[in-house]
Amino acid sequence: MPKVKTHRGAAKRFSLTGTGKVRRKKAYHSHILTKKSSKRKRNLRKPGILDDRDAPAIKKLIPYL
Repeated sequence: MPKVKTHRGAAKRFSLTGTGKVRRKKAYHSHILTKKSSKRKRNLRKPGILDDRDAPAIKKLIPYL
């Protein structure tokens, strides 16, 4: 069997935690930040965890990360 290629777009957006969960960046933190509260912007900096239903599809795209 040949090796599976990593989906480079997914590799830049997702990573795996030590327990195997998929870590993602939160949306809405790239522009139009003036109307958002400091608390909201601070919470958007923290990584989010991908939902368990979506994780298997992403794990297939990043097999070696």
